[in-house]
Amino acid sequence: MSGKTFNGEQKLKLTQIINEGMQVMHEIETLNGGLTDTIKAVAEELEIKPAVLKKAIKLAHKAEFGKAKQDHETLETILETVGKTL
Repeated sequence: MSGKTFNGEQKLKLTQIINEGMQVMHEIETLNGGLTDTIKAVAEELEIKPAVLKKAIKLAHKAEFGKAKQDHETLETILETVGKTL
């Protein structure tokens, strides 16, 4: 044990944040599960890979499409340079 002790008020705060954090984590898991199911269904309907659709959602959420496009172009240049493209 670390030797750190908490007084009554601190214990209440810790208990509250732990309980609230657990509730939020549970809600996140539930929402992620629903999103995953929806992504799979839509991807199947559109005949695309679920991973591609999920990546598109993440890029849109983070507004990083330009960065991802630049990274992809650099990757493509590297692979072309070493002759490893299809």
